Amino acid sequence: MARRLYEWDYSTHPGAKRYPHLFTPIQIGNLTVPNRIKYAATEDNLNSHEGFVTDAGVAYMRKRAEGVVGGLCFMQGVYLDKARQGQGYVGQAACWDDKFIPGLKRIADAIHAERAVAGFQLMDCGRVGAVEVDYCHGPSAVPQRLRIFKPVQEMTKADVQAVVRQHIDAARRGVAAGFDMVEISGIVGYLISNFISSYTNRRQDEYGGDIRGRMRMVVEIIQGVKQACGPDIPVGIRLCSEELLDDVRGNTPAESMETYRIAEQAGADYISCTLGWQESIYPVISRDIPMGNWIHLAKRAKQHVRIPIQMAYRLFKPDLPNAKIGAGELDMWEMCRSMIADPLMPKKVLEGRENEIRHCVACNLCLARLFRDAPMTCYINPVCAHESNPEFTDPKPAQDKKRIMIVGAGPAGLECAYMAARRGHEVHVYDRRKTIGGTLNEARNAPYGDDELWTCVGFQQAMCAKHGVEFHLGAEVSEQLIQDELPDTVVLATGPVYPKLTVPGGDHPKVVYLLDVMSGRVPVGQNVVVYGNRKPGIGCALHLAKQGKKVTLVGRERSAGFDVNPSFKWRYLIYMRQAGINAYSDSTIEEVNEGGIIVKTYDGYRWPVNCDTVIVSEREANASLKQAVQSEGIELFVIGDALVPRNLSSAVHDGYRIGMRV
Repeated sequence: MARRLYEWDYSTHPGAKRYPHLFTPIQIGNLTVPNRIKYAATEDNLNSHEGFVTDAGVAYMRKRAEGVVGGLCFMQGVYLDKARQGQGYVGQAACWDDKFIPGLKRIADAIHAERAVAGFQLMDCGRVGAVEVDYCHGPSAVPQRLRIFKPVQEMTKADVQAVVRQHIDAARRGVAAGFDMVEISGIVGYLISNFISSYTNRRQDEYGGDIRGRMRMVVEIIQGVKQACGPDIPVGIRLCSEELLDDVRGNTPAESMETYRIAEQAGADYISCTLGWQESIYPVISRDIPMGNWIHLAKRAKQHVRIPIQMAYRLFKPDLPNAKIGAGELDMWEMCRSMIADPLMPKKVLEGRENEIRHCVACNLCLARLFRDAPMTCYINPVCAHESNPEFTDPKPAQDKKRIMIVGAGPAGLECAYMAARRGHEVHVYDRRKTIGGTLNEARNAPYGDDELWTCVGFQQAMCAKHGVEFHLGAEVSEQLIQDELPDTVVLATGPVYPKLTVPGGDHPKVVYLLDVMSGRVPVGQNVVVYGNRKPGIGCALHLAKQGKKVTLVGRERSAGFDVNPSFKWRYLIYMRQAGINAYSDSTIEEVNEGGIIVKTYDGYRWPVNCDTVIVSEREANASLKQAVQSEGIELFVIGDALVPRNLSSAVHDGYRIGMRV
């Protein structure tokens, strides 16, 4: 008979009525899980350099455990070897010795404190590991496609058997620490996937050859871990349903489905359905990939195995997972980035508070930080990785209640507004526009998923309403208004300014400005120059290219997208090439004339570019109103692009921090 750790009754909650299939129990092995929700193992780099668990890591996990409302909550994957060849991140937790058990128990206890099921993941990062040593290990010494990774050293049979033993020993330690479920990581180019793939496994012994040979180590690990854990601890595995490595002769989809069948035969109690490698040239999780794009792979997997299938991958909202579970095409909804952005997302779904969800915008800043050996940070969630700091999670009520004027209803101003109001201040938000959102109104019109950025404004609007923020839209703030109102504090969140093009011909009628173009307020010719090669300029260039315009991008930065997260930048550059956008970097506009412009490079070369329209996307800090506020002796803060033009993340983080301290 299946055991049940905790009893949960969801019947009275509105979310359970709206999404009934998400909040029904499921049996995995000999364990009954109260619902179909899982926070999947996600690295956070919050552990010590030696691999020991920290207070920050425990607090981070407890908040996610609260969010799954009785579901599965997996801690990050642990590395297994003392030599650190399998370690993929400098802040990764370790489990190669019994001395790590007490720290791991802290995480299991934190998850249990929220009455959730505690999951423990085993992860050898293989050819994308060895972050602290000179060589990584793998089945064969296949050269790396990505230069950031270390040279691969081929494993001997003794090495393979040692890795099997490491998985078994670490699983035993996880059970001793109190975890309820064990998961084996075999995805994205980690060691197990290296053995499975025909791309990286060229061995001629029993651990190579056909798909069954390439799965031999995996079978030995599953069987050994199952034996070490005993009948009460389910053991699952994450496996690629498609490697997306066709260009280097990776596994076929049929071979990948065979790995699912072999894993089930070996005793796996569930499979987490994943796809893609870090070495794949195809995008998988960036926001240019539509929501739900990969869900058909879960259905295909269920046609090949009888054990439960779990899946994440661009499933940020509950409606599709609920429908697919109801249709029998999926068994559990996994979340990684969704619960980095909002750790309480499933709880808010259950309680009918979906308007209060801070949705992930698929920017991949969290991954970029990990790959650069920095603690996790979320683009859109300022509290991420600060869960152990009460100043961030539960700011104290303001001792002196103030009347605060926030000028600008963009993301920075809105974030600051609800935080300040939450702490007890009287908050008034002014904006000369008749709608909130600031320049995000225009930015959301850029292609390839940028409309998802607007979810930030939806969340902030709901929080402002909840905490009683008062809005004054269509209201221009002047020096006289400041003098009349005399607030205790003014927060300038007025966004950037777009300076005039101060070159010969800069006042030509063909010179227009970014916001007017992205809003559709001004017509644009067929041949266009966009001046400014940071994110706003790129978004504008792609927006126009999709309309069939011939676009040239000119900018001062050494490469286009200087301010774009590297994990996303490569997608933009590909789209620019596909659209035929000519990009001149390290360059300026020297002159505007009837025929077009003169481009000048950093080293003095000049040449003409014909165009009908020149669009200025360069931005500067907004100094307006500062003098007016300071002359009245009013407390002043400047945030977001008004301070320094940056990005949506900076606006949100600025607003949150000032809202905490004002």
